Amino acid sequence: MIVFWLVIVALMLVGIALFIVPVIRGDRADLATSRDDLNKAFYHHRLTELEEDEDQGVVADRPLFVKELQENLLSDIPGHAGNAGQSSKIGKPIPRWTLIPGALLLVVVSGGFYLYTGGLGQVSAWNQVMKSMPDLRARVADVNAKPLNMVDIQNLGLGLRTDLQANPDNAKDWLMLGRVGTALNNASTATQAFARAYALSPNDMDIKLGYADVLTRSTDPQDNINGGNMLRDMLEHNQGNLQVLSLLAYNEYEQGHYPQAIGAWQVMLKILPANDKRADMVKASIEQANAKSGMDKVKLGVAVALSPRAQQQLPQQGTVFISVTDGSSPVPVAVKKLPLSRFPLSVTVDDTNAMMPQRLLSSLHQLKVRVRISQNGLATPSSGDWYGDSPLTDFSGTGQVNIEINQQVP
Repeated sequence: MIVFWLVIVALMLVGIALFIVPVIRGDRADLATSRDDLNKAFYHHRLTELEEDEDQGVVADRPLFVKELQENLLSDIPGHAGNAGQSSKIGKPIPRWTLIPGALLLVVVSGGFYLYTGGLGQVSAWNQVMKSMPDLRARVADVNAKPLNMVDIQNLGLGLRTDLQANPDNAKDWLMLGRVGTALNNASTATQAFARAYALSPNDMDIKLGYADVLTRSTDPQDNINGGNMLRDMLEHNQGNLQVLSLLAYNEYEQGHYPQAIGAWQVMLKILPANDKRADMVKASIEQANAKSGMDKVKLGVAVALSPRAQQQLPQQGTVFISVTDGSSPVPVAVKKLPLSRFPLSVTVDDTNAMMPQRLLSSLHQLKVRVRISQNGLATPSSGDWYGDSPLTDFSGTGQVNIEINQQVP
């Protein structure tokens, strides 16, 4: 800022100099001397021309022309004869004190235009914001500090943009600017800031979540698709992350992919602690998505019976695992876990039992069901566990399979 004011003062001095110096240097005596020199030069030049004209025979009466030229020269000499009064009048210098009001007027007019058009108030406000930046940053970092109001958030955004001009590779500041844009409902600022932060630090989880959130809430369908792809990639490496699941469910719901949204919310329900208040909101979201998609009608009935030999060797305690696959991959699409009880057993499997939001029971056109009695309660089969399989069955959203548990894991 000091440099700025030094430049202003220097420019003002240059302007005053351009105003005063020509007047001071424009002395009339110097002007008269310069005029006398010009007349003499002109006189000698004419004499040379007359000599050349006489040699060529053009001029016959050279002395007469020379006399006339001398008279003209004498009549134009400053201060000579009739020009004396005029010369004294012209040669009188302007009093230098009269330049002071002009210089003051120049300063006042220039200062007035700067105050009117130069944005001095904005510059002053910007300086105040930059002075408050350390405090704003500290309040953002301290969860117990006084929350920022909208004015504070706007000031923080201004300060961050200024700091990023000097340090454009600071991914954390770009992340903070993206959050400021989100808080101010400025989608353009938020998207651009998160994109820059993601380019600088593509593996930062906070940056990826923020960027995916902005893309998910964008009005551009391509942004929604890109956000969903980011979230699915994150879920592969961070299974069970509630933030990722929540954003993915919202992303799928907004795109009209209701089965995938329901699947993500159902996985969340399995992860949320008991009596967590968020569970009610998730259940309400599932109901809303079910109503829009008609998925609440997708159900698979499973009737389970025991062979005589399995009935005789049934353990006193255990867990019943009902797993549904697509018939080609051994990885279950849906799993239902029940405590060991009486047989025959009838249960229903639906999309709420999906293992992954990307793979739902409602997406299958054929399926195969296995029912296993685990003696130790583990999902991994153990020697001695009894199980039964259904044949590969076509599935169109509803149906029932009958299974007899008649085999034992070696």
